[in-house]
Amino acid sequence: MTIKNFYNEMTDEAGRVRPHYASYANWLSEMPTERLSQKRAEADALFHRYGITFAVYGENAGTERLIPFDIIPRIIPAEEWTILAAGLRQRVKALNMFIGDIYHDQNILKAGHIPPEQVLNNAQYRKVMQGVDVARDIYAHIAGVDLVRAGAGEYYVLEDNLRVPSGVSYMLENRKMMMRLFPRLFSHYKVAPVDRYPDMLLNMLRSVAPTGVTDPTVVVMTPGAYNSAYFEHAFLAQQMGVELVEGQDMFVKDDHVFMRTTQGPQRVDVIYRRVDDDFIDPTAFRPDSVLGVPGLLGAYQAGGVTVTNAIGGGVADDKSIYPYVPEMIRFYLGEEPILHNVPTSMCRKKEDLAYVLDHLSELVVKEVHGSGGYGMLVGPAASKDEIEAFRKVLVAHPERYIAQPTLALSNCPTFVESGIAPRHIDLRPFVLSGEEIQLVPGGLTRVALREGSLVVNSSQGGGTKDTWVLEA
Repeated sequence: MTIKNFYNEMTDEAGRVRPHYASYANWLSEMPTERLSQKRAEADALFHRYGITFAVYGENAGTERLIPFDIIPRIIPAEEWTILAAGLRQRVKALNMFIGDIYHDQNILKAGHIPPEQVLNNAQYRKVMQGVDVARDIYAHIAGVDLVRAGAGEYYVLEDNLRVPSGVSYMLENRKMMMRLFPRLFSHYKVAPVDRYPDMLLNMLRSVAPTGVTDPTVVVMTPGAYNSAYFEHAFLAQQMGVELVEGQDMFVKDDHVFMRTTQGPQRVDVIYRRVDDDFIDPTAFRPDSVLGVPGLLGAYQAGGVTVTNAIGGGVADDKSIYPYVPEMIRFYLGEEPILHNVPTSMCRKKEDLAYVLDHLSELVVKEVHGSGGYGMLVGPAASKDEIEAFRKVLVAHPERYIAQPTLALSNCPTFVESGIAPRHIDLRPFVLSGEEIQLVPGGLTRVALREGSLVVNSSQGGGTKDTWVLEA
């Protein structure tokens, strides 16, 4: 699937403004460039004041910077969102059933739909979770599903984020910023609200408390202030009105978890953890971890506490498992997928590897455990030397990689230094699974600010936009 044309979110192939953008396009055409520049500067100043930053790793480790915010929104009509929401609910439901299955009866493996070694030998598969029953049989309580639009406008799922998906705080803050900068715009559009997300999140977390707990205590567990997403951890705890804790603030006794308070120990029933599996319990995983709670796994296995997202759920968002999600939907739900995957070559297969090696300059090659835009090759943007260096790595460890066609990601008008210009975008809606599967209308739209770039990740210089879903 090599797609040549870029789908423009605001205008069609003939340059006509799409109906759902009409009112906004008229407003934008009358807005002086100087005024837009002033508003962008105002937004930057406010984000600095509020401390809405993103910690940088790598060459500039230890520094923090703003995630660039674009003041031109991405707009989605109501009927389009209805289809997306149905597809997202379907996908996350099947993924939850898959995780429960692989830690119990393993029916999908026995039926031959997924090679058992792909799951059981996966680095994210936790044998300690075999046979462990979790509250409401839910494993991926918070899912961030990355969607891209290509070709004639069809949406594709690029990846599923089921471990500790981040970005929802920026979705919420982007909306607050747009309403502050351009309050009159919201009187011309019926934009579906997103501000109820913290309430939805708290209600979902309370709904998955251990059996018999009627008034659960919920906490947000953070690795600490040096984590790249610490702002989000603190923000969500504050918005929900719950404690933000680190591993050192908690201890385990009699298969229950307690946090230390000035009034003495207080039992914790639900932990919304933003700490990876490897670091969550030094007695069960990495013994050198200073971020976790000794004994937490045992309390979790005994049903004394709920951990969200579940330990061991990461196997389902591994890129080597991604190609099988459509089959999961058919197997568990008896339905055809509403949202499609991007066609994917699995380099562990000899015939797929041969194809990828012959077409490296055309493909995007990704590490199956990679994230944040690292560990990947974007063939069309790579030099010959980069391609040849990557070829050697791929030949040495083909099982570590998948490859996909270079999608012509849709673009959206974006206010950059040179003025208004098209830039490529994706969308990360957030799906909550508790008593029911819910999501607020919208998500985090990420934008590749560099001209021609297809990499939207914040760690790679990407920015964000407010996402407007119009009400019917």
